[in-house]
Amino acid sequence: MSIEKLIKEENSIKLIDKANGNMPRTDKEKEQMIEQAAVAYGKFLTALGFNWKADPHSDRTPHRVAKAWVNDLIAGSISEEPAITTFPNDEGYTGLICQTRIPVMSMCAHHNLTFSGVAHVAYIAGKEKNDQVVGLSKLNRIVDFYSRRPNIQESLTKQIHDHVDRLCVGNRGVAVVVESQHNCVKCRGIKHDSVMKTSQMSGYFWTNEIGTRQEFFNLIDQSRY
Repeated sequence: MSIEKLIKEENSIKLIDKANGNMPRTDKEKEQMIEQAAVAYGKFLTALGFNWKADPHSDRTPHRVAKAWVNDLIAGSISEEPAITTFPNDEGYTGLICQTRIPVMSMCAHHNLTFSGVAHVAYIAGKEKNDQVVGLSKLNRIVDFYSRRPNIQESLTKQIHDHVDRLCVGNRGVAVVVESQHNCVKCRGIKHDSVMKTSQMSGYFWTNEIGTRQEFFNLIDQSRY
């Protein structure tokens, strides 16, 4: 029996079309996902030749793995978008707003191995009183929401950028840099301990007006110490 047919017969959960997509689930659906994934992972271990049921260190492994995936690794795929309140820029602040070294923990959509690192997010608020700013901790929530799902780093960087751009109405530019180490590079293939860096920029950060891009990079460098 083909993998596609087996999945179709055994899985009663509605499927997400894209690996980095989002479809909120109820608590009942999440419990069902854990149960089905545990059964499937047990079959996976058996197919690899492991008698996991006979090992006291592994007899609960399928359930542990399934629970970790549903509750942590793909939480951003199956949770509601975080509620984020924005505020009018009534003080007329015109400088750069930057949050550096936001933790990133994600899952490579190609190999289903984790990649982790940090994200740096910045934007320049609009000058008008009705233009919107967002609390710094909310930038962390945005990064976590898109990180906790199967993804590729390029798409993750753009998703974070586009969400901040959408929230901060009237902004004059948004910049995102993500730096991560990928276990699909460290644990297989070339087996190198390298760092991947991606960026997505718009507005003043893209055109580099008044040295905005360099100011952002300087703030990132300063955060390393």
